[in-house]
Amino acid sequence: MAKGYWVSVYRTISDPEKLAAYNKLAGPAVKAGGGRTFARGGRVVAHDDGVAERVVLVEFDSFEQAVAAHASEAYQQALLALSDGVERDFRIIEGVHDVEHVV
Repeated sequence: MAKGYWVSVYRTISDPEKLAAYNKLAGPAVKAGGGRTFARGGRVVAHDDGVAERVVLVEFDSFEQAVAAHASEAYQQALLALSDGVERDFRIIEGVHDVEHVV
């Protein structure tokens, strides 16, 4: 079974306090949903039309688990805390099934 990933790229952070409130709630919600955070806010080098701002990568055991974690009541509460504090591109993607043939 292919893993599922949350990929979140922040374009702007207009309210750091809202982001901090979100982080307090989102971390436990992600963990409760089976997610493992691989990258969060470290160094970024952007290419093409990318923006060198905060990036978060979270892995789940399956795509379905990633979707369910996002829909969970705990994560929805985190999103309410974040509200309009950031502008971000958030995606849930399915990993590749056969990693030996990834280009």
